[in-house]
Amino acid sequence: MNMIKFESARAATIKSSPSMAVSMAAKAMRAKGEHVVDLSLGEPDFDTPSHVVEAAIEAMRKGLTRYTAPDGLPELRDAIVAKFKRENGLDYAVDEISIGNGAKQILFNAFLGTLEPGDEVVVPAPYWVSYTDIVILHGGVPKIVSCGVEEAFKITPERLEAAITPRTRWFLFNSPSNPTGAIYTADELKALGEVLARHPRVAIMSDEIYEHIICGDVPFTSFAVACPDLKDRTLIINGVSKAYAMTGWRLGYAAGPKDLTKVLNKLQSQSTTCPSSITQFAAAAALNGPQDFVARAVAEFKARGELVAKGFAAIPGLEVRAPEGAFYLFPKCAGYIGRTTPEGVRIANDTELASYLLKEGKVATVPGVAFGVEPYIRLSFATSRENLATAIERTADALTKLR
Repeated sequence: MNMIKFESARAATIKSSPSMAVSMAAKAMRAKGEHVVDLSLGEPDFDTPSHVVEAAIEAMRKGLTRYTAPDGLPELRDAIVAKFKRENGLDYAVDEISIGNGAKQILFNAFLGTLEPGDEVVVPAPYWVSYTDIVILHGGVPKIVSCGVEEAFKITPERLEAAITPRTRWFLFNSPSNPTGAIYTADELKALGEVLARHPRVAIMSDEIYEHIICGDVPFTSFAVACPDLKDRTLIINGVSKAYAMTGWRLGYAAGPKDLTKVLNKLQSQSTTCPSSITQFAAAAALNGPQDFVARAVAEFKARGELVAKGFAAIPGLEVRAPEGAFYLFPKCAGYIGRTTPEGVRIANDTELASYLLKEGKVATVPGVAFGVEPYIRLSFATSRENLATAIERTADALTKLR
Protein backbone atom coordinates (compact mmCIF):
# COMPACT_ATOMS: atom_id res chain seq x y z
CA MET A 1 0.00 0.00 0.00
CA ASN A 2 1.30 3.44 -0.95
CA MET A 3 1.71 5.49 2.23
CA ILE A 4 2.79 8.69 0.47
CA LYS A 5 0.44 11.65 0.84
CA PHE A 6 0.65 13.59 -2.39
CA GLU A 7 -1.55 16.58 -1.47
CA SER A 8 -0.22 19.19 0.90
CA ALA A 9 -2.37 20.82 3.55
CA ARG A 10 -2.17 24.05 1.55
CA ALA A 11 -3.39 22.42 -1.67
CA ALA A 12 -6.20 20.72 0.23
CA THR A 13 -7.64 24.10 1.22
CA ILE A 14 -8.73 24.90 -2.33
CA LYS A 15 -11.01 23.32 -4.92
CA SER A 16 -10.81 22.87 -8.66
CA SER A 17 -12.47 25.55 -10.80
CA PRO A 18 -16.25 24.96 -10.59
CA SER A 19 -16.93 26.49 -14.02
CA MET A 20 -14.30 24.26 -15.62
CA ALA A 21 -15.79 21.21 -13.85
CA VAL A 22 -19.25 21.97 -15.26
CA SER A 23 -17.78 22.48 -18.74
CA MET A 24 -15.98 19.13 -18.55
CA ALA A 25 -19.24 17.43 -17.51
CA ALA A 26 -21.02 19.03 -20.46
CA LYS A 27 -18.29 17.88 -22.85
CA ALA A 28 -18.54 14.34 -21.50
CA MET A 29 -22.28 14.36 -22.18
CA ARG A 30 -21.70 15.65 -25.70
CA ALA A 31 -19.13 12.90 -26.29
CA LYS A 32 -21.94 10.42 -25.57
CA GLY A 33 -24.07 12.03 -28.27
CA GLU A 34 -26.21 14.29 -26.08
CA HIS A 35 -26.88 17.79 -27.41
CA VAL A 36 -25.84 20.02 -24.54
CA VAL A 37 -25.84 23.82 -24.74
CA ASP A 38 -22.78 24.80 -22.69
CA LEU A 39 -23.20 28.19 -21.00
CA SER A 40 -20.63 27.47 -18.31
CA LEU A 41 -17.36 28.98 -19.55
CA GLY A 42 -16.55 32.64 -20.15
CA GLU A 43 -14.92 32.12 -23.50
CA PRO A 44 -15.68 34.09 -26.68
CA ASP A 45 -16.79 31.80 -29.50
CA PHE A 46 -15.12 33.93 -32.18
CA ASP A 47 -11.84 33.10 -33.90
CA THR A 48 -8.80 35.18 -32.97
CA PRO A 49 -8.42 38.09 -35.45
CA SER A 50 -6.43 37.06 -38.51
CA HIS A 51 -3.76 39.75 -38.16
CA VAL A 52 -3.04 38.50 -34.65
CA VAL A 53 -2.67 34.94 -35.89
CA GLU A 54 -0.41 36.13 -38.72
CA ALA A 55 1.82 37.95 -36.24
CA ALA A 56 2.33 34.69 -34.34
CA ILE A 57 3.07 32.78 -37.54
CA GLU A 58 5.53 35.42 -38.67
CA ALA A 59 7.32 35.27 -35.31
CA MET A 60 7.69 31.51 -35.66
CA ARG A 61 8.94 31.79 -39.23
CA LYS A 62 11.56 34.29 -38.10
CA GLY A 63 12.70 31.95 -35.35
CA LEU A 64 11.54 34.28 -32.56
CA THR A 65 10.75 31.31 -30.36
CA ARG A 66 13.24 31.66 -27.52
CA TYR A 67 12.93 32.82 -23.92
CA THR A 68 12.12 36.44 -23.33
CA ALA A 69 12.79 38.50 -20.21
CA PRO A 70 10.46 37.55 -17.33
CA ASP A 71 8.64 40.87 -17.68
CA GLY A 72 8.13 40.27 -21.39
CA LEU A 73 9.22 41.55 -24.76
CA PRO A 74 10.02 45.26 -25.04
CA GLU A 75 7.59 45.42 -27.97
CA LEU A 76 4.75 44.11 -25.83
CA ARG A 77 5.56 46.25 -22.80
CA ASP A 78 5.57 49.30 -25.06
CA ALA A 79 2.23 48.20 -26.55
CA ILE A 80 0.70 47.87 -23.09
CA VAL A 81 1.99 51.29 -22.02
CA ALA A 82 0.54 52.76 -25.23
CA LYS A 83 -2.78 51.00 -24.64
CA PHE A 84 -3.17 52.50 -21.17
CA LYS A 85 -2.35 55.96 -22.49
CA ARG A 86 -4.56 55.71 -25.58
CA GLU A 87 -7.61 54.01 -24.09
CA ASN A 88 -7.55 55.04 -20.44
CA GLY A 89 -5.50 58.24 -20.31
CA LEU A 90 -3.13 56.59 -17.82
CA ASP A 91 0.62 57.08 -17.85
CA TYR A 92 2.76 54.07 -16.94
CA ALA A 93 6.45 53.41 -17.43
CA VAL A 94 7.62 50.09 -18.86
CA ASP A 95 8.98 49.06 -15.45
CA GLU A 96 5.46 49.41 -14.05
CA ILE A 97 4.21 46.58 -16.28
CA SER A 98 4.10 42.85 -15.56
CA ILE A 99 3.11 40.17 -18.06
CA GLY A 100 1.93 36.65 -17.23
CA ASN A 101 0.44 33.50 -18.68
CA GLY A 102 -3.08 34.83 -18.38
CA ALA A 103 -4.54 37.30 -15.91
CA LYS A 104 -4.93 34.44 -13.44
CA GLN A 105 -1.15 34.11 -13.15
CA ILE A 106 -0.87 37.83 -12.45
CA LEU A 107 -3.32 37.39 -9.57
CA PHE A 108 -1.38 34.34 -8.40
CA ASN A 109 1.92 36.23 -8.45
CA ALA A 110 0.45 39.30 -6.76
CA PHE A 111 -0.89 37.38 -3.78
CA LEU A 112 2.13 35.09 -3.57
CA GLY A 113 4.38 38.13 -3.49
CA THR A 114 2.48 40.29 -0.99
CA LEU A 115 0.44 38.23 1.47
CA GLU A 116 1.65 37.22 4.90
CA PRO A 117 -0.24 34.50 6.82
CA GLY A 118 -3.52 35.91 8.11
CA ASP A 119 -3.57 38.98 5.87
CA GLU A 120 -7.11 39.79 4.77
CA VAL A 121 -8.39 40.52 1.28
CA VAL A 122 -11.78 42.23 1.00
CA VAL A 123 -13.72 40.67 -1.87
CA PRO A 124 -17.27 41.68 -2.84
CA ALA A 125 -19.46 38.70 -3.68
CA PRO A 126 -20.45 37.60 -6.26
CA TYR A 127 -16.80 37.20 -7.24
CA TRP A 128 -14.92 35.31 -9.93
CA VAL A 129 -14.53 31.71 -8.79
CA SER A 130 -10.72 31.75 -8.48
CA TYR A 131 -10.27 34.90 -6.38
CA THR A 132 -10.81 33.39 -2.95
CA ASP A 133 -8.99 30.14 -3.62
CA ILE A 134 -5.89 31.99 -4.83
CA VAL A 135 -5.98 34.16 -1.70
CA ILE A 136 -6.34 31.11 0.57
CA LEU A 137 -3.59 29.21 -1.24
CA HIS A 138 -1.14 31.97 -0.35
CA GLY A 139 -2.05 32.18 3.31
CA GLY A 140 -4.54 35.02 3.05
CA VAL A 141 -8.05 35.27 4.46
CA PRO A 142 -10.85 36.34 2.09
CA LYS A 143 -13.15 38.87 3.77
CA ILE A 144 -16.33 38.34 1.78
CA VAL A 145 -18.94 41.09 1.51
CA SER A 146 -22.13 39.71 0.01
CA CYS A 147 -23.78 42.01 -2.54
CA GLY A 148 -26.84 40.40 -4.11
CA VAL A 149 -29.16 41.54 -6.85
CA GLU A 150 -30.86 43.84 -4.32
CA GLU A 151 -27.58 45.84 -4.09
CA ALA A 152 -27.11 45.73 -7.89
CA PHE A 153 -24.24 43.30 -7.15
CA LYS A 154 -21.96 46.15 -5.97
CA ILE A 155 -20.29 46.96 -2.66
CA THR A 156 -21.15 50.28 -1.03
CA PRO A 157 -18.66 52.61 0.69
CA GLU A 158 -20.28 51.89 4.05
CA ARG A 159 -19.92 48.14 3.66
CA LEU A 160 -16.34 48.48 2.44
CA GLU A 161 -15.49 50.60 5.48
CA ALA A 162 -17.04 48.02 7.79
CA ALA A 163 -15.05 45.19 6.19
CA ILE A 164 -11.61 46.80 6.59
CA THR A 165 -9.60 45.77 9.65
CA PRO A 166 -5.97 46.24 10.74
CA ARG A 167 -5.23 42.95 8.92
CA THR A 168 -6.61 44.11 5.55
CA ARG A 169 -3.95 44.00 2.83
CA TRP A 170 -5.97 44.25 -0.40
CA PHE A 171 -9.34 45.26 -1.76
CA LEU A 172 -10.05 43.15 -4.86
CA PHE A 173 -12.92 43.76 -7.26
CA ASN A 174 -13.91 43.21 -10.88
CA SER A 175 -15.66 45.71 -13.18
CA PRO A 176 -17.30 44.84 -15.53
CA SER A 177 -18.07 41.86 -13.35
CA ASN A 178 -17.81 38.16 -13.83
CA PRO A 179 -20.35 36.71 -12.95
CA THR A 180 -22.93 39.52 -12.83
CA GLY A 181 -22.14 41.94 -15.65
CA ALA A 182 -22.33 44.86 -13.20
CA ILE A 183 -20.20 47.96 -13.83
CA TYR A 184 -19.12 50.46 -11.18
CA THR A 185 -19.75 54.03 -12.31
CA ALA A 186 -17.04 56.66 -11.98
CA ASP A 187 -18.90 58.20 -9.03
CA GLU A 188 -19.22 54.83 -7.31
CA LEU A 189 -15.49 54.21 -7.73
CA LYS A 190 -14.71 57.67 -6.33
CA ALA A 191 -16.86 56.94 -3.30
CA LEU A 192 -14.99 53.68 -2.68
CA GLY A 193 -11.74 55.56 -3.19
CA GLU A 194 -12.66 58.01 -0.43
CA VAL A 195 -12.93 55.07 1.97
CA LEU A 196 -9.66 53.52 0.82
CA ALA A 197 -7.86 56.87 1.11
CA ARG A 198 -8.46 56.67 4.87
CA HIS A 199 -6.65 53.31 5.00
CA PRO A 200 -3.17 53.83 3.52
CA ARG A 201 -2.06 50.24 4.23
CA VAL A 202 -4.72 48.78 1.93
CA ALA A 203 -3.76 48.18 -1.69
CA ILE A 204 -6.32 47.97 -4.50
CA MET A 205 -6.50 45.26 -7.15
CA SER A 206 -8.85 46.24 -9.98
CA ASP A 207 -9.59 43.42 -12.43
CA GLU A 208 -10.54 45.20 -15.65
CA ILE A 209 -10.24 42.38 -18.17
CA TYR A 210 -13.79 42.94 -19.48
CA GLU A 211 -13.35 46.68 -19.96
CA HIS A 212 -14.23 46.66 -23.67
CA ILE A 213 -17.31 44.46 -23.41
CA ILE A 214 -20.06 46.97 -22.62
CA CYS A 215 -23.66 45.81 -23.06
CA GLY A 216 -25.63 48.73 -21.63
CA ASP A 217 -25.48 52.47 -21.10
CA VAL A 218 -22.94 52.57 -18.25
CA PRO A 219 -19.46 53.38 -19.59
CA PHE A 220 -16.35 51.68 -18.25
CA THR A 221 -14.08 53.70 -15.97
CA SER A 222 -10.74 52.41 -14.76
CA PHE A 223 -10.27 52.64 -11.00
CA ALA A 224 -6.97 54.49 -11.49
CA VAL A 225 -8.78 57.09 -13.60
CA ALA A 226 -11.55 57.58 -11.07
CA CYS A 227 -9.11 57.68 -8.13
CA PRO A 228 -5.81 59.08 -9.41
CA ASP A 229 -4.56 59.81 -5.89
CA LEU A 230 -4.61 56.04 -5.23
CA LYS A 231 -2.77 55.05 -8.42
CA ASP A 232 0.46 54.47 -6.49
CA ARG A 233 -1.16 51.57 -4.59
CA THR A 234 -3.40 50.22 -7.32
CA LEU A 235 -2.68 47.17 -9.47
CA ILE A 236 -4.75 47.04 -12.66
CA ILE A 237 -5.28 43.52 -14.02
CA ASN A 238 -6.04 43.05 -17.72
CA GLY A 239 -5.29 40.78 -20.65
CA VAL A 240 -6.10 39.89 -24.24
CA SER A 241 -8.28 36.81 -23.64
CA LYS A 242 -11.74 38.35 -23.66
CA ALA A 243 -11.56 41.35 -26.00
CA TYR A 244 -9.54 39.59 -28.71
CA ALA A 245 -10.87 36.00 -28.37
CA MET A 246 -7.46 34.77 -27.22
CA THR A 247 -8.33 32.66 -24.18
CA GLY A 248 -6.10 29.76 -25.19
CA TRP A 249 -3.13 31.96 -26.01
CA ARG A 250 -2.70 32.72 -22.27
CA LEU A 251 -1.55 36.30 -21.96
CA GLY A 252 -2.45 38.64 -19.12
CA TYR A 253 -0.82 41.83 -17.97
CA ALA A 254 -0.88 44.28 -15.10
CA ALA A 255 0.14 47.86 -14.41
CA GLY A 256 1.05 49.19 -10.99
CA PRO A 257 3.77 50.67 -8.80
CA LYS A 258 7.21 49.51 -9.89
CA ASP A 259 8.08 48.21 -6.42
CA LEU A 260 5.19 45.77 -6.85
CA THR A 261 5.76 44.85 -10.50
CA LYS A 262 9.40 44.14 -9.63
CA VAL A 263 8.16 41.50 -7.19
CA LEU A 264 5.75 40.05 -9.75
CA ASN A 265 8.46 39.81 -12.37
CA LYS A 266 10.86 38.15 -9.90
CA LEU A 267 8.25 35.49 -9.16
CA GLN A 268 7.62 35.08 -12.88
CA SER A 269 11.31 34.35 -13.40
CA GLN A 270 11.08 31.44 -10.96
CA SER A 271 7.79 29.96 -12.21
CA THR A 272 7.29 29.88 -15.98
CA THR A 273 10.36 32.05 -16.71
CA CYS A 274 8.29 34.10 -19.15
CA PRO A 275 5.08 33.94 -21.14
CA SER A 276 5.27 32.28 -24.56
CA SER A 277 7.30 34.46 -26.92
CA ILE A 278 4.93 33.63 -29.77
CA THR A 279 1.90 34.68 -27.75
CA GLN A 280 3.64 37.91 -26.79
CA PHE A 281 4.14 38.88 -30.44
CA ALA A 282 0.48 38.04 -31.08
CA ALA A 283 -0.65 40.13 -28.10
CA ALA A 284 1.41 43.11 -29.28
CA ALA A 285 -0.32 42.84 -32.67
CA ALA A 286 -3.71 42.71 -30.94
CA LEU A 287 -3.05 45.85 -28.86
CA ASN A 288 -1.30 47.83 -31.61
CA GLY A 289 -3.38 46.71 -34.57
CA PRO A 290 -6.85 47.58 -35.88
CA GLN A 291 -9.60 47.39 -33.27
CA ASP A 292 -12.57 46.81 -35.58
CA PHE A 293 -12.82 43.18 -34.42
CA VAL A 294 -13.44 44.35 -30.87
CA ALA A 295 -16.23 46.67 -31.98
CA ARG A 296 -17.94 43.90 -33.96
CA ALA A 297 -17.61 41.40 -31.10
CA VAL A 298 -19.00 43.86 -28.56
CA ALA A 299 -21.99 44.64 -30.79
CA GLU A 300 -22.74 40.92 -31.00
CA PHE A 301 -22.33 40.44 -27.25
CA LYS A 302 -24.70 43.33 -26.64
CA ALA A 303 -27.34 41.74 -28.87
CA ARG A 304 -26.89 38.40 -27.16
CA GLY A 305 -27.13 40.04 -23.74
CA GLU A 306 -30.43 41.62 -24.67
CA LEU A 307 -31.68 38.25 -25.94
CA VAL A 308 -30.87 36.32 -22.77
CA ALA A 309 -31.98 39.07 -20.39
CA LYS A 310 -35.37 39.24 -22.07
CA GLY A 311 -35.68 35.47 -22.44
CA PHE A 312 -34.76 34.54 -18.87
CA ALA A 313 -36.72 37.44 -17.36
CA ALA A 314 -39.81 35.95 -19.00
CA ILE A 315 -39.39 32.71 -17.04
CA PRO A 316 -41.52 32.95 -13.87
CA GLY A 317 -39.52 32.52 -10.70
CA LEU A 318 -36.25 33.97 -11.98
CA GLU A 319 -35.11 37.44 -10.91
CA VAL A 320 -32.99 38.93 -13.70
CA ARG A 321 -30.85 42.04 -13.80
CA ALA A 322 -29.74 42.91 -17.34
CA PRO A 323 -25.94 42.84 -17.72
CA GLU A 324 -24.17 46.16 -18.14
CA GLY A 325 -20.96 44.54 -19.34
CA ALA A 326 -19.00 41.30 -19.81
CA PHE A 327 -20.99 38.36 -21.24
CA TYR A 328 -22.79 36.83 -18.27
CA LEU A 329 -26.30 36.72 -16.87
CA PHE A 330 -26.75 35.94 -13.17
CA PRO A 331 -30.42 35.22 -12.43
CA LYS A 332 -31.58 34.72 -8.86
CA CYS A 333 -33.43 31.43 -8.68
CA ALA A 334 -34.88 31.43 -5.15
CA GLY A 335 -38.31 30.67 -6.61
CA TYR A 336 -37.20 27.17 -7.54
CA ILE A 337 -35.35 26.17 -4.39
CA GLY A 338 -37.43 23.69 -2.43
CA ARG A 339 -39.36 22.42 -5.43
CA THR A 340 -39.26 18.79 -6.53
CA THR A 341 -38.34 17.16 -9.83
CA PRO A 342 -40.71 14.88 -11.76
CA GLU A 343 -38.88 11.99 -10.06
CA GLY A 344 -39.72 13.41 -6.64
CA VAL A 345 -36.25 14.72 -5.80
CA ARG A 346 -36.24 17.98 -3.83
CA ILE A 347 -34.05 20.83 -5.16
CA ALA A 348 -32.29 22.01 -2.00
CA ASN A 349 -29.91 24.65 -3.42
CA ASP A 350 -28.58 26.24 -6.59
CA THR A 351 -25.98 23.49 -7.06
CA GLU A 352 -28.76 20.94 -7.32
CA LEU A 353 -30.74 23.24 -9.60
CA ALA A 354 -27.78 23.61 -11.97
CA SER A 355 -27.32 19.83 -11.93
CA TYR A 356 -31.00 19.38 -12.73
CA LEU A 357 -30.82 21.85 -15.63
CA LEU A 358 -27.85 19.96 -17.06
CA LYS A 359 -29.48 16.54 -16.79
CA GLU A 360 -33.08 17.45 -17.60
CA GLY A 361 -32.66 20.48 -19.85
CA LYS A 362 -29.23 19.73 -21.33
CA VAL A 363 -28.15 23.29 -20.44
CA ALA A 364 -24.85 23.75 -18.57
CA THR A 365 -24.79 26.62 -16.06
CA VAL A 366 -22.69 27.31 -12.95
CA PRO A 367 -24.34 27.56 -9.51
CA GLY A 368 -24.09 30.85 -7.68
CA VAL A 369 -22.45 29.27 -4.64
CA ALA A 370 -19.27 28.97 -6.74
CA PHE A 371 -19.23 32.79 -6.86
CA GLY A 372 -19.88 33.26 -3.15
CA VAL A 373 -23.66 33.86 -3.16
CA GLU A 374 -26.77 31.75 -3.54
CA PRO A 375 -29.27 30.93 -4.86
CA TYR A 376 -28.23 32.05 -8.34
CA ILE A 377 -27.05 30.50 -11.57
CA ARG A 378 -24.50 32.00 -13.95
CA LEU A 379 -24.77 31.57 -17.66
CA SER A 380 -22.34 32.81 -20.27
CA PHE A 381 -23.82 34.23 -23.46
CA ALA A 382 -20.52 33.90 -25.32
CA THR A 383 -22.15 31.50 -27.75
CA SER A 384 -24.40 31.79 -30.79
CA ARG A 385 -27.86 33.33 -30.66
CA GLU A 386 -29.22 30.00 -31.90
CA ASN A 387 -27.70 28.21 -28.91
CA LEU A 388 -28.99 30.90 -26.56
CA ALA A 389 -32.53 30.64 -27.91
CA THR A 390 -32.35 26.86 -27.44
CA ALA A 391 -31.03 27.32 -23.89
CA ILE A 392 -33.87 29.70 -22.98
CA GLU A 393 -36.49 27.28 -24.32
CA ARG A 394 -34.95 24.26 -22.61
CA THR A 395 -34.48 26.05 -19.29
CA ALA A 396 -38.07 27.28 -19.26
CA ASP A 397 -39.32 23.79 -20.09
CA ALA A 398 -37.18 22.11 -17.40
CA LEU A 399 -38.20 24.63 -14.75
CA THR A 400 -41.92 24.26 -15.49
CA LYS A 401 -41.58 20.56 -14.61
CA LEU A 402 -40.56 21.42 -11.04
CA ARG A 403 -43.41 21.24 -8.52
